[in-house]
Amino acid sequence: MLPSALEHVEEIAGASERSLAIFLDYDGTLTPIVSRPDQAVLAESTRAILRTLATKVPVAVLSGRELGDVRKRVGIDAIVYAGSHGFDIAGPRGLQRQEAKEFLPALDAAENELREKLAGIAGALFERKRFSIAAHYRNVTESEFPKMENVVSEVTKQHRELRRIDGKKVYELLPNIDWDKGRAVLWLLEKLGLDRQNVRPIYIGDDRTDEDAFRALAQRGVGILVSEQQRPTTASYSLRNPTEVERFLRELTPILT
Repeated sequence: MLPSALEHVEEIAGASERSLAIFLDYDGTLTPIVSRPDQAVLAESTRAILRTLATKVPVAVLSGRELGDVRKRVGIDAIVYAGSHGFDIAGPRGLQRQEAKEFLPALDAAENELREKLAGIAGALFERKRFSIAAHYRNVTESEFPKMENVVSEVTKQHRELRRIDGKKVYELLPNIDWDKGRAVLWLLEKLGLDRQNVRPIYIGDDRTDEDAFRALAQRGVGILVSEQQRPTTASYSLRNPTEVERFLRELTPILT
């Protein structure tokens, strides 16, 4: 069982001569998982903590959401945002990176096929983001789950330049290249001048895609899994839900100089 991050705040912060960099997922980490993605609203209390935290250390939010969407939902100019699982990055002072733009035609074609084939499945929710396609089945009748998976698998097989990842009641198609949240975090550390021994990156996330970041930081930072249940993970600590994430960030902030 992973130790609770709330019981080890000072230990996670490290020695006073060490700087921190905070990386956070959005859905399921900063906000609860909801039945429709548009209902995931950031609490004002969490936003206030993030705003204060960003005056002390570098802060980035990495999400499967479209870059513009997660940026609007958090609404803090001082932090870095990475949308589409790290494929679309933007931040202060002109920071920008868009990975795999050459895959956009393949995503367009797969989008058209999925829209047509998922139209007959009640409750299926389809989301096109610039660098990914999400097919949500949280509101689909359980008996229709196999049909949903078969449709997504079929389209994926027809587009070898794309790969499928499975999240919480969602299938996503992404460019089939060696890029993920972990690679995005490492790029950000280098780009922001944080690739140093005295910088400890902390990554907090709840989904399988966050495991890429946990693995990338395993030898140099701290991974914190947000989950009510224990599961295999590379993270070192856990928090049960977004309420505990807010509390952890609130307790961490005064420690920082």
